[in-house]
Amino acid sequence: MKKRTALIEIGKDGTFGVFSPDIKSVIFGEGNTVAEAKADFENSVREIIQFCQEDGVQDPDDLKNVTFVYKYDMPSFLNYYKYLNVTQFARYAGINPSLMRQYKQGQGASEKQIARIQDAIHRIGRELSSVKLI
Repeated sequence: MKKRTALIEIGKDGTFGVFSPDIKSVIFGEGNTVAEAKADFENSVREIIQFCQEDGVQDPDDLKNVTFVYKYDMPSFLNYYKYLNVTQFARYAGINPSLMRQYKQGQGASEKQIARIQDAIHRIGRELSSVKLI
């Protein structure tokens, strides 16, 4: 099974879109939530494959045996997970809070900063998954 990237982005209207820069076909999913946008995107992929099969056209090679790995751009991630306090998260990640707010507004981040932020996200995930409540 081939893995392809599908990017999740937030629109100016607050809705979410999903597309894949890794495939030749122009496929887009959208929705009011990330889950809706992913479902719409996956439905669009299925519809294209079904259309090709019904018309006797060969399936596009980039859609054969493919699975998508969903990734967020920085503003979409920070806006989707609104319960994250951007200032506190920035401190946890070792990044200047005002710089993190700029990332939330759409300013691009360097690969090094993206790696720091992603590492912090994964650390939080590991910490939270080990929590036991009484």
